[in-house]
Amino acid sequence: MYDIAVMWDWIGFAVRWLHVITAIAWIGSSFYFIALDLGLNRNIPGPADGEEWQVHGGGFYHIQKYLVAPERMPDHLTWFKWESYATWLSGAALLMIVYWVGGELFLLDPTRADLALWQGIGISAATIALGWLLYDALCKSALGDRPTAMMLVLFAIIVAMSWGLNQVFTGRAALLHLGAFTATIMTANVFFIIIPNQKIVVADLKAGRTPDPKYGKIAKLRSTHNNYLTLPVIFLMLSNHYPLAFATDHAWIIAALVFLMGVTIRHYFNSMHARKGRPNWTWAATVVIFLVIAWLSTANMGDTWEESEARALTPAEARFVSAEGFADAYDTVLGHCSMCHAREPVWGRMMWPPKGVVLETEADVARHAGQIYLQAGVSHAMPPPNAVQMDPEARAAIVRWFRAARG
Repeated sequence: MYDIAVMWDWIGFAVRWLHVITAIAWIGSSFYFIALDLGLNRNIPGPADGEEWQVHGGGFYHIQKYLVAPERMPDHLTWFKWESYATWLSGAALLMIVYWVGGELFLLDPTRADLALWQGIGISAATIALGWLLYDALCKSALGDRPTAMMLVLFAIIVAMSWGLNQVFTGRAALLHLGAFTATIMTANVFFIIIPNQKIVVADLKAGRTPDPKYGKIAKLRSTHNNYLTLPVIFLMLSNHYPLAFATDHAWIIAALVFLMGVTIRHYFNSMHARKGRPNWTWAATVVIFLVIAWLSTANMGDTWEESEARALTPAEARFVSAEGFADAYDTVLGHCSMCHAREPVWGRMMWPPKGVVLETEADVARHAGQIYLQAGVSHAMPPPNAVQMDPEARAAIVRWFRAARG
């Protein structure tokens, strides 16, 4: 059984690696094409909507854009879609591995909502699908022709979703799911709108018909939305590594403010690429928003730890507490880990537990059994060697306890 735990961790690592690689490919091509489109020289006579000369890697590139389509179908056409699909599929797989299979540890928070694991998984899947349905309905409504008003309504939905997720999930799961909610909108834009519209244009060209320009305009609008949503999604996907972002009563406000930062940052670069100047005020706005986020991150931090300390054991935690060898493992964790992983750390100048992981009570240790096993049992990742020296017997006690609990 313990081999499965190790292998499962490696599977999660492999899927995470794939997710990062495909995300880099997708975000890179998305940012490039937005910058290219905004920077095209549209004062050059000819059938093209604009063109650009670029130099990179020792070569020169001459790029032309046709607003609707060229007069005839090119012999070779490159489609940019698999980067988006692969990013979403790998992200969905990673979410299932970490937050569904590991739901009792990472997804559910009994102090917020008393849910069975299957209920948490159902809410997880439903909120991700709901994001796309609400957004798509907005785009197809009368608000679709009023981009600013539509984005304000979408922002209100994001704030409401952020608050709602923080009422039922752990802090890290809430922010991660808000990121997945938004990333699903982005990929669904590609799958359901952008690529199908481009295929209609290609089919018209092959049939000798003049393509309707509305399809290109719709696709471009959705692509622009994706451009503004990208940076918040990256922040939310990284947030689970930083307890100052997720382990606070104000995590839902922090997540909402991150979307505003994404808008200010992208507005600067989009304006610059479009040769409309450099709106430096956006950086001042970004810094102010970030400082507000930093202030919110530590407000009432102690209350969060007190709530987790007072709650009762879940059935899964009770199994680890009652397992043979728990007493030895618990003493080992208290002696080697709790000076840092405490509600009020006493090691160095640490002000909060690393990664938001608290290891003081029996429930704490049982809740994080898998992490303790992998990081302090079968590997030497924890504790840091310059903080505490952990002898082989202490690590062996953790391994014996975890294997006994898993059966």
